[in-house]
Amino acid sequence: MSKKLWSVFTDDMDHCYFTGTPYVHRHHIFYGSRRELSEKYGYVIPIASYLHEFGINSVHDNPNRGMDLQLKQMAQEHFESHHGTREDFIKIFGRSWM
Repeated sequence: MSKKLWSVFTDDMDHCYFTGTPYVHRHHIFYGSRRELSEKYGYVIPIASYLHEFGINSVHDNPNRGMDLQLKQMAQEHFESHHGTREDFIKIFGRSWM
């Protein structure tokens, strides 16, 4: 049985956050070694497959820039509004994206 992923940004995990398409991948905003932190804080977002990894400038094609940076900044703003300071964010996620 797969995990139930959730997002602080949307209640609809079955449609792309940006386009509304029903064909989505669930993107962990902080991936790699911080994937579990994304799940803990709800920093997972449904996005169309071409925005996730298949298209030019997709979040994995263009890491830390463009849409990937936008999502990381959204998550950091949420964290700083709901969980702690920028310093707290840096301690947990490794750096500031602002």
